Amino acid sequence: MATIRRPFGRNYAFVVAGVTFLALLAAAGLRAAPGVLILPLEKSFGWDRGAISLAAAIGIFLYGLTGPFAAALMQSFGVRKTVSLALVLMAVSTGLSAFMTQTWHYVATWGVLAGFGSGAVAMVLGATIVNRWFVERRGLMLGLLTAATATGSLIFLPAMAFIAEHGGWRPVVLTVAAVAAVMAPIAWLLIPERPSDIGHKPFGAGEDWEEPPRGSASNALAGAFGALARASKTRTFWLLFLGFFICGLTTNGLIGVHMIAFCGDRGMPEVRAAGLLALMGLFDLFGTTASGWLTDRYDPRKLLFVYYALRGLSLIYLPYSDFSIVSLSVFAVFYGLDWIATVPPTARLATQAFGDRDGPIVFGWIAAGHQLGAATAAVGAGMIRAAQGQYVQAFVLAGMAGLIAAGASLLIRREVKAMAA
Repeated sequence: MATIRRPFGRNYAFVVAGVTFLALLAAAGLRAAPGVLILPLEKSFGWDRGAISLAAAIGIFLYGLTGPFAAALMQSFGVRKTVSLALVLMAVSTGLSAFMTQTWHYVATWGVLAGFGSGAVAMVLGATIVNRWFVERRGLMLGLLTAATATGSLIFLPAMAFIAEHGGWRPVVLTVAAVAAVMAPIAWLLIPERPSDIGHKPFGAGEDWEEPPRGSASNALAGAFGALARASKTRTFWLLFLGFFICGLTTNGLIGVHMIAFCGDRGMPEVRAAGLLALMGLFDLFGTTASGWLTDRYDPRKLLFVYYALRGLSLIYLPYSDFSIVSLSVFAVFYGLDWIATVPPTARLATQAFGDRDGPIVFGWIAAGHQLGAATAAVGAGMIRAAQGQYVQAFVLAGMAGLIAAGASLLIRREVKAMAA
């Protein structure tokens, strides 16, 4: 392949990170939208909340399940191709949903197709980009890219809630489709496959740095399952998987999907409730970035213990608060700082245990656990609400799970020898 020079030298890695941030932001907007769509779809079609939650749960689950295969495709088929095609699929699927009239249409577009598409533009993308383009500041850069999920909510949620309140659900899905469609050509043009393709080494790499061997497009499936087979023999993998399952259960599956509806049950307008989620997003931008900085300096296991313990206690507290704007704002700030601060230390532990090549793929499988937990909370909380008429039990159970994850984090071995491929 001919070398195509780009500006900024090795600092072009930050351009790649910036474009990746925007792509992750678009995917975050898509994944945040179902929380806004619950009430408008109920009003427009009379659909049951459990059925609407099922579509969100399927989308979240496939979003996570796609991760390890997307990571393997990025290793073999290519990052640029994988991300660009995923953005196109996101645009097409959400655009088609503008014509839906039945619940299975919602499941097919937002659940299945958008789930697969957004799954390739998720946490595994950030881990792959950081491992490929950076040798120094990996924790900090992964924290910034992970924070794109929060920033996506920050930008999109209040706007989508306003659009839904004044124009219904259809303008919301068209907005999401348009953003994904715009990002697809930007990712294709500005993300080179590797630093060597533009005549450079990763940011911070020394003169003795050597590029890892490239995979072939034919072994992506084998690579995904091979990395899983090797990792699943270790206790570290299962403890990280458990922690991330609970992480998803306590964040985008519960808060992300049901918080607006929960606030609606307590008499809060939809736009104001979306504003609280946006406030969480704003503070998670700082919390996750700070977590990346801390991960470069402190034991990731102890960081995970603190994050999960505080999250669990706050979820147990929330249903028994007075739901005033003051108490909810304090919860939003506190919870926002902790929202996905777990990602940098989890990714660091995965890379330390399984190496630079297997690490992102194994992290993809761990991230699949995150989305499995999120899907469980999305459908489970919806069923609890439909059966009991309230969300209290769902939030208390999620809080107790957070405390379990805190204890499990301390059982992870500090150093694990990477397993040979």
